[in-house]
Amino acid sequence: MAPQMFAITQRSFGGPEVLHCTQAERPQAGPGEVLVRVRAAGVNPVDAAVRAGRFPLFPEPPFALGWDVAGEVVAVGEGVTRFEVGAEVYGMPRFPEAAGAYAEYVVAPAGQLALKPAALTTAEAGALPLAGLTAWQALVGIARIDAGQRVLIHAAAGGVGHLAVQIAKARGAHVIATARADNHAFVTSLGADEVIDYTTTDFATAAGPVDVVLDLVGGEYAPRSVRTLRPGGLLVTTVGHHPGMTAEEAEQHGVRFETVFVQPSGPDLESLGELAEAGKLRVHVGREVPLADAATAHRLGEAGSAKGKTVLIP
Repeated sequence: MAPQMFAITQRSFGGPEVLHCTQAERPQAGPGEVLVRVRAAGVNPVDAAVRAGRFPLFPEPPFALGWDVAGEVVAVGEGVTRFEVGAEVYGMPRFPEAAGAYAEYVVAPAGQLALKPAALTTAEAGALPLAGLTAWQALVGIARIDAGQRVLIHAAAGGVGHLAVQIAKARGAHVIATARADNHAFVTSLGADEVIDYTTTDFATAAGPVDVVLDLVGGEYAPRSVRTLRPGGLLVTTVGHHPGMTAEEAEQHGVRFETVFVQPSGPDLESLGELAEAGKLRVHVGREVPLADAATAHRLGEAGSAKGKTVLIP
């Protein structure tokens, strides 16, 4: 009998209750791949959207969720020289294809992983990849944030937002963040120069002028954000559905509009790791939940505004 493992699977679309802990066959590393013993698996909003059928990355169930992973290499496939057995690694393998990181073991292409920064705990490393890569690829890959620029970051206390604040600050930007009042101290501790309570203040009049906006909300936030931008400024959104803006509409206002579609990247993970090692990036893990309670983790995530990230621990 092939070696077994525990994994979270679903046989239908729906609410958190469709997630079940089952036994599955342990995968094997193929050429160019490594087998990772999962020690932490981050939970992201996209996971819930895929689970519910709102974001059709996969065909009909059954399938297994999860992309964020941190753990140790237990086997290497043919041709892999990047890692040795025993190496502590982290990454976001295969996104947007299925990776099945909600499990005790996961197989990943070696080039989509990086060595875990010593400055991060395993749980923090498991929480970082998707959110961190999204923020990095938006602010550095697309916006090319530079010293002295004014950057507005929405939902700054959330998973992507709290990392984006630190990345922008590390690159010398003046960071303006939106967050609820009870999160202001947290966001300020990350390096935000100004924090706007979006529940009481119109950020469109309080924030501008800015060079770059990172929109993690979408909808009506996009046209309001355009009002804060200088001529030629850039609005970057992570919202694929209902972003509230098009490139053509932005151009009519004399600004630019881009959407970030996060991609796995070992080199980008290494850059994030360098920030962590330099003390310029910390990952806030709001909750650690046992893997078998993945449904509970999803319920908590959908209950309201979360601070930082939730991590599953096998």
